[in-house]
Amino acid sequence: MGVRMKGADVAKAMKETLIEDVRKLKAKGIVPRLAIVRVGARPDDLAYERGASKRMEMVGIECTAVELPESIDQKAFEEEFRKVNDDPGIHGILLFCPLPGHLDEEPVKRMIHPLKDVDGMSPVNLAKIFSGDETGYAPCTAEAVIEMLDYYGLELTGKRVTVIGRSMVVGKPLSMLLLRRNATVTICHTRTADLAAACRNAEILVAAAGKANMVKKDMVAWDAVVADVGINVDEAGNLCGDVDYASVEPKAGYISPVPGGIGSITTSVLAKHVVRAASALGG
Repeated sequence: MGVRMKGADVAKAMKETLIEDVRKLKAKGIVPRLAIVRVGARPDDLAYERGASKRMEMVGIECTAVELPESIDQKAFEEEFRKVNDDPGIHGILLFCPLPGHLDEEPVKRMIHPLKDVDGMSPVNLAKIFSGDETGYAPCTAEAVIEMLDYYGLELTGKRVTVIGRSMVVGKPLSMLLLRRNATVTICHTRTADLAAACRNAEILVAAAGKANMVKKDMVAWDAVVADVGINVDEAGNLCGDVDYASVEPKAGYISPVPGGIGSITTSVLAKHVVRAASALGG
């Protein structure tokens, strides 16, 4: 039976450090502030916004929600985003994506101040992650995987790591973070030939393909570390990950659940990035 890697435990450990870091900033007259930019009111966006706002409040970061109508046109959207971007009182910006189909997020990705880009959407920050520059912000979910592995004392140097998923939100930037830690990384996806064999070769397996319960027990080596990044809804309407937890858990050495795993850490990483941004940008 594998060790259950609980995101709440990781977040709790990060909380104390964040509270102290925010206290030091406020002593210098700097009040860290995050702006969440949301177009429309999708239930999943609202749920994440509530969780993020609560996390910011817990560590002393101020949080402002900027809600824009779903019908907003491209020009108005960019104008409203620019106002947030240019506000010296805002240290971090989180834009909920995907945007409604009639809006293009590329202009604001190029527009956002790299130091305020706390979820790693700017080409500047992504380039830094791919070049190994530690001053860049990685997407919060990708960095949350690293935080979890570190918390549980799992060494990455020299380890064979397979990442299922090639998105710019998780798969690719996470692979770069793993390479930075001297892991040997294999990037796979749903069209990889003999995906099961690539997964079985892994000492650490990260599932981030966005396909419910696709990783079965025959795809996992005995005592492997299994980090599940997937957020899906199964046929019964229940939240589940990319890993078939019930079948894989008895075989894994360590395994993260969904819900209650990686997703529980992302808002703490977001807070960590806002603190970094406030420190860099000042009051």
